[in-house]
Amino acid sequence: MNLNERRAGVVLHLTALPGPHGSGDLGEDAHRFVHWLAGAGQRLWQVLPVGPAGPGDSPYQSPSAFAGHPLLVALPPLAQAGWLDAAALAEPPAFNRQRIDFATTGPWRMARLHAAAAGFAARATPAQRSAFAAWREAQASWLADWTLYAALKEAHQGQPWWAWPEDGGALARREPAALAAARQRHATAIEAHAFIQWCFDTQLAALRQTAQAAGVALMGDLPIFVAHDSADVWARPDLFLLGPDHQPTAVAGVPPDGYSPEGQRWGNPLYRWDAMAAEGYAWWLARVRRALAQADVFRIDHFRGFAGHWEIPASCPTAMGGRWVPGPGAALFDRIEAELGRLPIVAEDLGLITPDVVALRERYGWPGMRIVYEGLMQGADHGFLPHRHVPNGLVYSSTHDSDTVAGWWAGAPQQQRDFAAAYLGIDAAASPAQAAQAVLRATQTSVANLALAPLQDLLGLGSEHRMNRPGTADGNWGWRFDWPILGEALAPALARLAQVAARVPG
Repeated sequence: MNLNERRAGVVLHLTALPGPHGSGDLGEDAHRFVHWLAGAGQRLWQVLPVGPAGPGDSPYQSPSAFAGHPLLVALPPLAQAGWLDAAALAEPPAFNRQRIDFATTGPWRMARLHAAAAGFAARATPAQRSAFAAWREAQASWLADWTLYAALKEAHQGQPWWAWPEDGGALARREPAALAAARQRHATAIEAHAFIQWCFDTQLAALRQTAQAAGVALMGDLPIFVAHDSADVWARPDLFLLGPDHQPTAVAGVPPDGYSPEGQRWGNPLYRWDAMAAEGYAWWLARVRRALAQADVFRIDHFRGFAGHWEIPASCPTAMGGRWVPGPGAALFDRIEAELGRLPIVAEDLGLITPDVVALRERYGWPGMRIVYEGLMQGADHGFLPHRHVPNGLVYSSTHDSDTVAGWWAGAPQQQRDFAAAYLGIDAAASPAQAAQAVLRATQTSVANLALAPLQDLLGLGSEHRMNRPGTADGNWGWRFDWPILGEALAPALARLAQVAARVPG
């Protein structure tokens, strides 16, 4: 994807799509949404991370840097292939299409994915078996560890890998005899998890093909860290700052600021960058290759952490006791570009950005990010306001981590409303939906090449529809929409705005 082209787009996690079976997925509704985007003049779809969700149902706390989220595998294609009984697709009455109940949806879907894996083992054609085997060989570098980890997590009722009790912790220590015995004991489950990942890759590839044909680029998301309880940390503990008890000696987060007086203690283990450098950053090379296979462009989350990250002692309950520690900087990205060439990357450069972070991003010519409504909160000199934007940038109305524009406007202090109204050319008494529309127009008409808005902003929805509240553990990532809410007028209006903002080909 050419990052110098002007494009408009939408931020929407795949789980938020309409459709049956409790959550959005890579099935028919995803393809339908691609065509809706194309008809609305939107040529970029930021799908957010597609890896398995971790604590709090967050895809940014993933148990794998390489695997796909099993909940995103659509079930109807598995029934159509003859691997799953069509009767198994009957949806429980408890499911609804406005919000995901992860506690119900996850186990229900996983049971059917395991059943489909058994059906594949029993009834797959020779051609299907050959395709699966070829894919499995191509993905062997990460797949073997993920499938064993996933099978063992199920066998231990979700306990973290360092608590697996066999042979006094032999599995946690990855003793070869214990691993070999586990692979034999859990062979059926391992096969099932490999099959699930094959289905994920196959369905994502089909969606990318539909998107490319429609002129819509898919934008992925690369979280900088992985969860402590992850296949990656279990498989390569030497690449992370862990003690002999398998627990982190220091964890990731960000320092106190105006939004978080105590900072944010994310809890992810930090990398041993010296160990990664000694291997030529092979783990990161593999990770970027995987990202490039899944999307046309990807956003690197918490980009500033590569210049310098906030290291919090594991014993500290908040982020306040942390310190800045240098990251790998250009050594990492020079190595990646030497191997893979120029990369289609957007750098998430939000937060406390120092000159070294700016210099690192500009070294590679990657666009940075600006959020219009946050600029409106701060006043005329803030760099997020459209008059301060630059062409090589990505501008958002709001983000998946923030309030919606309508939600912010509804609760904004009068001083913010007065400034924003004067800046946007609307009345300070405008409705939240009107304010959202004005911010969308300011976003789209920005000089920045890339302009994105969460679907909630396109619909003028309030705070109750936001996707995530950083720093909270529960109630996030469950939002969904259904087709009727889009109406008939939205797509033509968006297409016209994209046209006048020169974000669609003339």
